[in-house]
Amino acid sequence: MIANTYNHGVAWEEGSGISQGYSVNGTIYISGQLSHDMESTFIGAGDIEAQTKQTLENLDRVLTGFGASKSNLAYVEIYLTNVKEHFAPCIKLFREYMGQHRPAGSLIGVKELAFPEQLIEISAIAHSN
Repeated sequence: MIANTYNHGVAWEEGSGISQGYSVNGTIYISGQLSHDMESTFIGAGDIEAQTKQTLENLDRVLTGFGASKSNLAYVEIYLTNVKEHFAPCIKLFREYMGQHRPAGSLIGVKELAFPEQLIEISAIAHSN
């Protein structure tokens, strides 16, 4: 078994007990990504478009850490705290991000996420070949 991990290198990761990404035997498991920059600053409080864009950038960062790209995504899970208001802008940005690639996926409405200002979280499974 060949396993590798990836972390963004932000302050809160060390105490979280998880890696941002874990790759084993060609499958990449990506932890829930949220809207923070590389200095641990939350981006886009109250703004689903800003949060979606930053979250997708963080997803890209994990994929790149494994030498992969969005075309390697096999499954994507999107969690939204307000599906009624945020579905359309989120999906518009997600489709632009994905281009012609169409992984399997789910969009799940949740009451809340880890941080009070967090409106979106995205986790995924990708392949490295």
